[in-house]
Order: sequence, then structure tokens, then C-alpha cells
Amino acid sequence: MNRELLAAQFDEEMLNIYRRAKLEAGYNASLFLQMLNEHGGLETARILIHKNKVSDGYTALYLRGRLDITVEAVINDNPKWQALFTPKELEICSQRLKAYDYPAVRG
Repeated sequence: MNRELLAAQFDEEMLNIYRRAKLEAGYNASLFLQMLNEHGGLETARILIHKNKVSDGYTALYLRGRLDITVEAVINDNPKWQALFTPKELEICSQRLKAYDYPAVRG
């Protein structure tokens, strides 16, 4: 699959995270949605991954028992998306998830 198509599908997956957080976890990730509109899914994911600490949304989803719908978990759990990220970015995702006792950490 070509990279542009994969990135477009990832954009849609990031919108899906927003919808699922609202519907399934009762969390309105309005800042996340704003970032998606400004930067697209791939760049938004990179911005969040490269922050020194987890986002407020990550914390909110953790407190609701829904780390599975964080950016980090979606990337970690689906090898399809991992091709879009560097080994360092994938490591950051897995380390964050491990730190919060997420059960399905790769590697």
C-alpha cells in the first residue's frame, strides 16, 4: 500500500478515536479534534508522541479505563499504522503504555 493512502486511512482512524472517545468513554476531546483539523491525523499523532508528558486526553481516557482508544494504543495495537512512524516514535508509544499498565504492549 502506498504511503499517501496509508496516511489518509490513518487520518480517518484518528477521527475515529475522537468519535469513540465521545461515544464510548463520554470524553469530548475537543482539543484533539482541533489538532486533527489543523494538522491532520499523522502530524497530530507525531505532535502528541513527541510531547514530554502524556496529553490531558490520554490521562482522561486512562481514568476511564480506555487506553485502547489513545493515539499510542491505536499505533501500538495495529501493525498497519506502525509503518508510518519511526522506531523511536513506536518506542515512545510502547513505553507510555507500559507505564500505565496497558496489557497489549508490543515488544
